[in-house]
Amino acid sequence: MDDLAILIPCYNEGITIGKVVRDCINDTKDLHCKVNIYVYDNNSNDNTVEEALKNGATVRHEYQQGKGNVIRRMFREIDAKCYILIDGDDTYPTEDIPKMYEMVINKNVDMVVGDRLSSSYFEENKRPFHNLGNRLVRGSINTLFKSNIRDIMTGYRAFSYQFVKAYPVLSKGFEIETDMSIFAIENNMAISNMIINYRDRPEGSQSKLNTYSDGFRVLRRIFNLYRDYHPMRFFTIISALLFIIAGIVFVPEVLIPYLKTGLVEKMPTLVVCIFLGIAGIVSWYSGLVLDSVLQKEKREFEFRLQLIREKFNENHIS
Repeated sequence: MDDLAILIPCYNEGITIGKVVRDCINDTKDLHCKVNIYVYDNNSNDNTVEEALKNGATVRHEYQQGKGNVIRRMFREIDAKCYILIDGDDTYPTEDIPKMYEMVINKNVDMVVGDRLSSSYFEENKRPFHNLGNRLVRGSINTLFKSNIRDIMTGYRAFSYQFVKAYPVLSKGFEIETDMSIFAIENNMAISNMIINYRDRPEGSQSKLNTYSDGFRVLRRIFNLYRDYHPMRFFTIISALLFIIAGIVFVPEVLIPYLKTGLVEKMPTLVVCIFLGIAGIVSWYSGLVLDSVLQKEKREFEFRLQLIREKFNENHIS
């Protein structure tokens, strides 16, 4: 088991990966612990692999395209006391790695978030819609999930062994950062923000993130996770909307004419209102049932954490 595993997912980062690996080596040499740098190549067609090997990294491959798929492979294959996840585009300062390592090892933090948005991101990043998207995603998650993560989309994080082995990687692409953040929030894991100095990509290096398609995937993922983690709230909102719509239609179109004439003049409208009311009741009960399932899952998750801790102790001793 490594003391510190630095994980670098890469797709066509030949321009920068060599410098990132060298910086990681130089900035961790005073830690006096077992450090390994793993570059996971995701079907690059440039010199990413050659540059990583030449500068001292261990190179492995993930052939399913997508950042989420790469991180799934990393988390399955690597055992370490602390994990640093950093992009290979030379936008993050590697000199912060020792601080993040200390927070995980000495303060039992499960996820350290490298916060770009509180420092230089908006000045360095030249893509205005990325700035808007980061603000939108951060605001949505912190509002819906009652959290205070300062940078949701950052690719610079540190993790504990407990987080990595408990986290089920379901996302395939760039929505993985959103998924990890909400997982940590909802499972009451220790999260810490650490402000870092972001720098934009060097000339010739291209971002793989598509502002619009990946942005919509992230927002859709937030919607789905809110439904999964808060089914009672989610389906209660739907139920309330159905009852409100039924009431708005029922009162003027059915109830008031009935009180005046004693007759139901618009029978189809009454039938629609009845079905809306039934749908509202079914929606509320769906939320109730799913909330009971969620509470059972949370209890089982705590038990799985105990098994992960036992596995960690066995690996540590061996």
